[in-house]
Amino acid sequence: MKVSATATTDRLDVEAAVRTRYSGAARARDGELCCPTSYAPQLLEVIPEEVIARDYGCGNPSEHVRAGETVLDLGSGSGKICFIASQVVGPHGRVIGVDVNDEMLDLARRSAPEVARKIGYANVSFRKGRIQDLALDVERLDAYLEARPIRSAAEVERLDAETARLRAEHPLVASDSIDVVVSNCVLNLVRADDKSRLFAEIARVLRRSGRAVISDIVADEDVPHHLQRDPELWSGCVSGALREDRFLQAFEEAGLYGVTLARRAEHPWRTVEGIEFRSVTVVAYKGKQGPCFDHKQAVIYRGPFREVTDDDGHVLRRGVRTAVCEKTFRIFAREPYRSHVDLVEPRTPVAASEARPFPCGKGAATRHPRETRAAAVCPSDAGCC
Repeated sequence: MKVSATATTDRLDVEAAVRTRYSGAARARDGELCCPTSYAPQLLEVIPEEVIARDYGCGNPSEHVRAGETVLDLGSGSGKICFIASQVVGPHGRVIGVDVNDEMLDLARRSAPEVARKIGYANVSFRKGRIQDLALDVERLDAYLEARPIRSAAEVERLDAETARLRAEHPLVASDSIDVVVSNCVLNLVRADDKSRLFAEIARVLRRSGRAVISDIVADEDVPHHLQRDPELWSGCVSGALREDRFLQAFEEAGLYGVTLARRAEHPWRTVEGIEFRSVTVVAYKGKQGPCFDHKQAVIYRGPFREVTDDDGHVLRRGVRTAVCEKTFRIFAREPYRSHVDLVEPRTPVAASEARPFPCGKGAATRHPRETRAAAVCPSDAGCC
């Protein structure tokens, strides 16, 4: 795809505006960069005041983190969410912050030893990278360029080869290595042409059954082009905001499932030219990839709706034993579905070698009760009824 000069200029303007504003925000607080958000006071006590003062977010994705997990924070900034998450995951968990801004990384890194001393363990690290390219370790690339400056077109080809090698052999974040990807008001700072790659990277680094918990700013209408060309509004978390439904759709298009609005601000954070910009927190899961095989399992949707359709096209009717594949059955056994369905195993288990392909996405199919496990029957003379 050929990139026009205008697109290239727009890219440079956007990235330069974000870099300049957040470099300044690392040195002195910028009150225009954040929405009011509450955090557990006891988790803030160990964090340096400088970190808290330089934090710019619109939600609290750390609420969805659990003990022992490996957490990746995209656009970690001053490190506040990382330091909160480090206390939640505990000494057996791990937290990785990724940011490309040198001033923010410096603040987070010099604060990490103080937090570790106060909580009694060190489980946080900060890495330099662009969140839409989590395979490229920017500090390794910087070191390479410092040792081998680019002075000719031939050396550009050498740089391309080295960049590919770094992604393959020394990825910043490895595939299938993260339990929870979190982010707090950063995805909107990525230019529009890179957003699909950003969501794909989130899906790549998540482990199977991992989840993304993203707090960000969304718009109730498409942001017009003249606002998208305003560097001040870009760096202020406005121009790059996706329309709310398209924000949710982006998770689905990246191959994630169970996309849920965990939090949606009732009132807008800002209104610009009649367009409302508000904070949301979205949870989405990884794990529906792979083939579908029939193990004669079913789920019973409990309600309250008469009928719903899941992401793969299964039509679930209230109270009906809906046939699903073994993969979907396992997915429905976890959040966010578990509280909405009953799981029905087959009367006779099906061996993996005997399971046939299952046509997921073909609408509704039911299981006969005689196919599925029945409750134990009490003999009439046993006196149990």
